[in-house]
Amino acid sequence: MKGIVFTEFLDLVEEKFGLDVVDKIITESNLESGGVYTSVGTYSFSEMLQLLQHLSEHTGIAIDDLLLVYGEHFFSVIETSYPGLLAIYQSPIEMLSSIESHIHVEVRKIYPDAELPTFKILEKTDSSLVMLYNSSRAMHHFGLGLMNKTFEHFNTTATIVLEKLNKDGTEVKFLINKK
Repeated sequence: MKGIVFTEFLDLVEEKFGLDVVDKIITESNLESGGVYTSVGTYSFSEMLQLLQHLSEHTGIAIDDLLLVYGEHFFSVIETSYPGLLAIYQSPIEMLSSIESHIHVEVRKIYPDAELPTFKILEKTDSSLVMLYNSSRAMHHFGLGLMNKTFEHFNTTATIVLEKLNKDGTEVKFLINKK
């Protein structure tokens, strides 16, 4: 997993819960990196799981809810760091339906060894989208947070239903209807 995911996560934890909580979750985790991350480095997904688990224990917030908030936060990172990427889209449906064909292509230019989830478009209209999410990492709520902020970016709203297709959440169907 790319380091930017870790650095931004720890920034969010510090912003929302304080530096002492950042220190606690790093100290309580058995991290091969020692909790020292660079945005371009590559780190084990197990480190993220440990950090999330300890944050959940300290805050009483479910991991899926933490990932949702983190996904929403990460969208602001994309807006700030890569505004040109978002500027080419006219609608949230257009943007979300191009994750595989454009957005992930651009991410791989910056982070060639990034392990990204896949999104397969099952149905698409001007106001709806059905997408299949596959990943060895069950971070679908992170994706949901990004989707929520995508609609907000375009000053519109949507109903997004997340349907787990397997128990561990590595395969999820997103049913998206623009309001």
